[in-house]
Amino acid sequence: MPTGRTVRDVRDRGLRTFIALLAGLAVIYFGATGHRSNGGEGSGVSGGVVLVALLVAGLVWYLIRPGPAK
Repeated sequence: MPTGRTVRDVRDRGLRTFIALLAGLAVIYFGATGHRSNGGEGSGVSGGVVLVALLVAGLVWYLIRPGPAK
């Protein structure tokens, strides 16, 4: 029995992707501007901030998944 996607499934997935992307970008933004406001040597995004942003985006993606079909 094929389990095709419905329009709602696709829309929900698009919204989940958008929210997860926004969460990751927020982490990168605040990580880049938070403690290095002097603009000197070494300013920018570190690898740790990118890793945390990926973890947050994945966590958001997981937490806002749709519930079971009723």
